[in-house]
Amino acid sequence: MLSRKNRLLLLKGLSLFSIIRGYNILVIALAQYLASIYILAPDLPLREVVLDLNLFVIVFASALVIAAGYIINSFYDSEKDLINRPRKSMLDRLVSQRTKLSAYFVLNFLSVLLASYVSFRATLFFSAYIFGIWIYSHKLKRIPMLGNIVSATLAITPFFAVFVYYKNFETVIFVHAIYLFLLILVRELIKDMENMAGDLAQGYRTIPLLYGTNVSKILASILVLLTLLPALLLIYSFDVGIMYLYFFGSIFFLIGFLALLWKSNSKKHYIWLHNILKFIIVAGVFSILLIDVDLVLNRILS
Repeated sequence: MLSRKNRLLLLKGLSLFSIIRGYNILVIALAQYLASIYILAPDLPLREVVLDLNLFVIVFASALVIAAGYIINSFYDSEKDLINRPRKSMLDRLVSQRTKLSAYFVLNFLSVLLASYVSFRATLFFSAYIFGIWIYSHKLKRIPMLGNIVSATLAITPFFAVFVYYKNFETVIFVHAIYLFLLILVRELIKDMENMAGDLAQGYRTIPLLYGTNVSKILASILVLLTLLPALLLIYSFDVGIMYLYFFGSIFFLIGFLALLWKSNSKKHYIWLHNILKFIIVAGVFSILLIDVDLVLNRILS
């Protein structure tokens, strides 16, 4: 049996993991590696990419910055989260605000230190990324639509880190990025509808609160229809292996999403919509493997 002190330490560890959303960070790190192997550097040997120390440092530094970003977000949104996510918020409150700030500065310092190992440009990149997350959490997230756009941009920034590292400027990469950006932007709008109670209580100015949920649904619908364009381009205009099956599936799910969106009128419904988008995004990460199935099979059989 664990002692009371050890149980408290375990709970605080779980609380910190909850605050930094460790599961999201693991998925992003995996996505960075898969994107590097199958999209950004497909001509390099698998071993060379996986064992590339510079790539590992970039992915690890990205993880630290993202973790710090979740911490500063939790710091600023603690009161709002108590209304929107009471159960999660109670767990998160086991870690004090002072500890959150200390962890935030330590993680950001370590990320910049790691980036300096790769290059001076990497140091500047991660410094700008850290500043972007802070200014978003402190100011920009309260500005309607601009906050959503900045949030979606920050979410795909870790992929630009490896994109810049490999200096691959092929059109297919930008189409993938636009597809992901639009999906995340739709998710941000749904989150605003999901979190209206806490946003209202804390004086946040979001599109659902300023213009109503119908306007938010119209905007989300337009973005979903725009998302179909890069999905169709990736199916018919680029060689994505049998990942085209994922894009066909995502189109099916997005059409279903639109039908459900216009029937939704409660927080429970918006949570379902949010989870559908999360499923599409996470499924997309694992579907990168479908770009070159032969490579996957060869590694399994070898």
